[in-house]
Formats: sequence, C-alpha cells, structure tokens
Amino acid sequence: MQILKGLFQVGGDINGLTFDQPGALWNDGNSYILQTEEGLIMFDCGCGDTMDQIFANMRHWDLSPDDIRYCILTHPHFDHAGGGHILKQRGVKMVAIQQTAEAVATGDERCCGYLYHKTFRPFSVDMVLQDGESLNLLGVPIEVMHLPGHSMGCTAYFFTLHNKKIVISGDVIGTLLSGDFGWSGSIDFDKKIYTQSLLRFSKVDTDIMLPGHGMIYFHKPRVRVEEALNSALMQWR
Repeated sequence: MQILKGLFQVGGDINGLTFDQPGALWNDGNSYILQTEEGLIMFDCGCGDTMDQIFANMRHWDLSPDDIRYCILTHPHFDHAGGGHILKQRGVKMVAIQQTAEAVATGDERCCGYLYHKTFRPFSVDMVLQDGESLNLLGVPIEVMHLPGHSMGCTAYFFTLHNKKIVISGDVIGTLLSGDFGWSGSIDFDKKIYTQSLLRFSKVDTDIMLPGHGMIYFHKPRVRVEEALNSALMQWR
C-alpha cells in the first residue's frame, strides 16, 4: 500500500496486508518501507512467519527485498521484531534503541513470545541508538525519540518526506480500532513512565503518524496523541 510517493506499508495483519494464522490478529505489526536512491529502509519487520508475504507485497510495488539496507525497530515485541533474524541472514543492518537491542539479543520475555505461543529467535543489532540522536541513513535524516512505557524499548522515528513530517510511532499510540494505548501485558509495561512518554510526545506536531497496528493518521496526529495522554491521566493516576 503506497502512503506517499516513496513510502509504503508492506505488512500488518489488522489491515489484511499479512496473515499469520486463523483467528489471530495483532500477531503481525505494521511494517513500512522508505524508498531512497541508495536502497530501502524498513521500519519493523513483523513476526517472521509472514516475511514471504511482506516480500510479495514489496514486489507488487517494484521494491526488491534485496535492496533493504536497514531495518529500524520501534520495540522488541515479537509482532514487530520477530522477523529480525531473517533480515540479519540477508545482510540487513538492524537499528534500535539500547533497550530494544538488549532484548532482541537475548530473545527473553521482553520480546513476548509467550503471547503468541512462539519462540523468539535472538539476533544482534548493528546500530544502537540513543534518545535525541539524529542519524542519517541512505541520505535521510531521522530523529530518534525514546518513548518507553508500552515496553522500555519503545521508540518513535521522525523524518520529512515531500514536505510532510512523518512519525513512525510503533505501539506508543493504540490503534483507533482498539483503545488509546499499546498492549498492557508486556513484562516491562509501566503506566507512570508511559504517561510521561505520552506527555512528551503530545508536544510534537507531525503531519502523518504511522502506527504499529491498524490505521494511519493523516489528519492532525498530535490530537490523537493528546487524546491518549488525556486517557492516561484519567485512568492511571
């Protein structure tokens, strides 16, 4: 699915772009591809069992999986990072904040394989990020904002495309289809820290927000973040 010229959603079972197993939703988070002249940048890579479907979706838009140079992870949960070991075998460089890098390197409970009755296959992260860092990948400036709470590794990424400020938000914000927050069952879920992250995120204006599940926010994403913050303040204090 093309979002903007050069920006695509290629995975996500809530949208029907990928399919893991009968009766299961939320098993495969949204995966996005940013196309550059030097190659492709992927954001999140799904559970792993749908990688062939993701690659097929890419080929529909004339995007070659062989051109993926980097995969940037929003957090370590199985539905977002489970396919990382496949990409590593293909020579893709994995990128993540330190907390996510540590989790996927061990594949422990922070990756939540238990939720999907699957075993997370560990892999190493090639580029470990810090909050507030500005990186340049394939000529694209990307800003890093660490927003822990849903998991301690939750991270949002900001870049500009066609004069629009884009944010990849992962599970910091819940899909409109189901609640204001990301899933609360993670072993490192923390309401107080999550609320502070929402407060910080609510002060940032963007044009398009690409969430970890469900529908994309094309109109005033900051309003949606403020709604989630309001819910957190009412429910969690």
